[in-house]
Amino acid sequence: MSRRSVRKFFGGSPPRVDKIVVGLGNPGDRYANTRHNVGFAVASRVAKRARADFGIKAADSRIAEGSLGDLKVAIARPQTFMNDSGRALTKLLDRYRLEPKDAIVVFDDVDLPLGTIRIRQSGSSGTHNGMRSIVSAIGEGFPRIRVGVAPAEPREVPDLAEYVLSPFDEDEKAVAEKAMDRAAEAVLVAVRDLARAMNQFNG
Repeated sequence: MSRRSVRKFFGGSPPRVDKIVVGLGNPGDRYANTRHNVGFAVASRVAKRARADFGIKAADSRIAEGSLGDLKVAIARPQTFMNDSGRALTKLLDRYRLEPKDAIVVFDDVDLPLGTIRIRQSGSSGTHNGMRSIVSAIGEGFPRIRVGVAPAEPREVPDLAEYVLSPFDEDEKAVAEKAMDRAAEAVLVAVRDLARAMNQFNG
């Protein structure tokens, strides 16, 4: 029996949303406040604006469904661990019957200075393992918001994996919080008008 037939048999239908916002991170308390979980933190801020909580467990994700103005949105935090994010995003697109261009992915970027955000309409994965997984699964044609987590002051980072899986230093926290707030604001604009968001936040 096909997935569509199963839904028809049980009288269900896929929820209708206009956009998916996906914040990348790793599940579990161990990773909650690390640099690599910036995407989760931004997703939580967007969910608060949508007056939604992450009460839905589906598509290998925790999902909050709500509204941003007149738009219906699904805000997701994949639970697959970062390196397998593409599997969750594939299932999310299938669940909501949307195309990659209808998803906005938010993630940490160690190649951007702390406090910086950048929005792109599409592109390669760069050095980010979660993005590599997503691009491998659905291609490059989806918008993304990169949130910089590189040290504000250049310094030697001997182990990149250890660096991104560690919390922000005390003197970085205020800048990081401001950047995550700004990234959430960028999402609110981007779900309606990506070009406007790029003009407004890519300065």
